[in-house]
Amino acid sequence: MKHVLVTGGSGLLGHFLLQRLLEEGCAVTAIYRKTVSELAHPNLQWVAGDILDTLLLRSLVQEVEEVYHCAGFVSYAPQDAALLQQINVDGTTNVVDACLAKPGVRLCHVSSIAAINRKRGEKRIQEEVKWDPAAERSVYAFSKHYAEMEVWRGISEGLQAVIVNPSVILGPGDLGRSSTQLFKYIADERAFYTQGYANFVDVRDVVEAMLLLMNGNHWGERFIINAHQTTYQQFFQRVAVLMGKKAPSVKVPYWVAEIVWRLESVRGKLTGVKPLITKETARIAKEEHFYSNSKIKAATGIMFRPLEDTLRWSCEGLAKTRTT
Repeated sequence: MKHVLVTGGSGLLGHFLLQRLLEEGCAVTAIYRKTVSELAHPNLQWVAGDILDTLLLRSLVQEVEEVYHCAGFVSYAPQDAALLQQINVDGTTNVVDACLAKPGVRLCHVSSIAAINRKRGEKRIQEEVKWDPAAERSVYAFSKHYAEMEVWRGISEGLQAVIVNPSVILGPGDLGRSSTQLFKYIADERAFYTQGYANFVDVRDVVEAMLLLMNGNHWGERFIINAHQTTYQQFFQRVAVLMGKKAPSVKVPYWVAEIVWRLESVRGKLTGVKPLITKETARIAKEEHFYSNSKIKAATGIMFRPLEDTLRWSCEGLAKTRTT
């Protein structure tokens, strides 16, 4: 029986990864920091802890053959820079060091498309593009980039590791966390939507890609995991139909978004409250990049689910959660 350690097991990706690993017959140890998932299984051990606890990490890694590092913090608010550094960068440093201390252990590190450099006007983004430290990026993007640098350091020291860069991950999860808030936005029947595009992928496809990579021979590489590009308007309209809700109908022009993020920035500095819109999120909405999935398809043969199937499955799962 293969023994596996998962960080961030109570998150959206971690939850579905744990399910698949248990289905595969693995013995799994999952770290949670605040909230433990309701998922229970004879081969699943939940451990209360923190990826900043180096002694805990080293002791847990010594007992496993594979590590899936899913834990992370997502925020585009400038005032969260220290926390992003601590969790995303320092935490990854600790995971890498713990893996290096156990010869033969294999690591799958979950990064983000935010860590992949993009140029204005470039329609298709691939893994090979080099990071531009002078480019204007969010504090979150920089934290994920520096976290990747720690993994590359580990690889240079002999660690067998692979990096995955998912786009916006969709699935039924906690409505108050991460990408699932997009569904909550529709459930609350908010009126406004922004112009622009976003890239999406089903959480089940991310899990499948990670398992295929770890069971293959792809060490020392990184892979974009992305399935679809669509406008925010189209996304909200599709979800609204599935939820039986009214879709946002008031388009926010770009120039209004530019004003709003500046006002939000001032409000955040004065009150300490995280801004609803940041400079990064306002300007990302203008872009039409598609993060290419050609490399992951060629490496694993994975076939991504249609977006409509993902949205229907997500909405059905969220509806069950709200009624229980």
